[in-house]
Amino acid sequence: MNDVAKITELLQSYLNNDYFYAVDVKVAGARGGKLKVTVLLDSDTGITIDECATISRQLGNQMEEMNFFGEAPFTLEVSSPGVDFPLTTPRQFRRNLGRSLALTLTDGKLLKGILDSATDEQIVLDVEAIKLSKTKQKAALAAGLAPEPVGLTPFLFDHIKQAIVEISFK
Repeated sequence: MNDVAKITELLQSYLNNDYFYAVDVKVAGARGGKLKVTVLLDSDTGITIDECATISRQLGNQMEEMNFFGEAPFTLEVSSPGVDFPLTTPRQFRRNLGRSLALTLTDGKLLKGILDSATDEQIVLDVEAIKLSKTKQKAALAAGLAPEPVGLTPFLFDHIKQAIVEISFK
């Protein structure tokens, strides 16, 4: 088991019976030098700075008591993912129902739309039509390219490379 998996396992006892969930855990640096552990947490209703600080103290103390990295010094940062952090878990998608997403698929296609629903296997995005100039429309037709999906379209998580909530100030 690698360090990230071990930290994720230790973290479980501080997640308040799955009220909170880990979005990302990273360990940066090389053993022997100073290491930085970053833990991003969230919940279905968000997470406060005080909640992050409490979990950080508890996890940090446990890691120090265990001598987790041996003699290597480390810093631990526990926070929530920012608004620009990609959605990675089904719970994050469900929390953002009704919001506008920019979706990059594994085949490189970029789509935008409103997140309609999310299950543990897929999302349904109400895909916006991409506006192409008449020249680009003709070129796409001549090349035999299939039109992009429009309207309610399901996407399996395996086919999503990245999903970012688009912030609107309207």
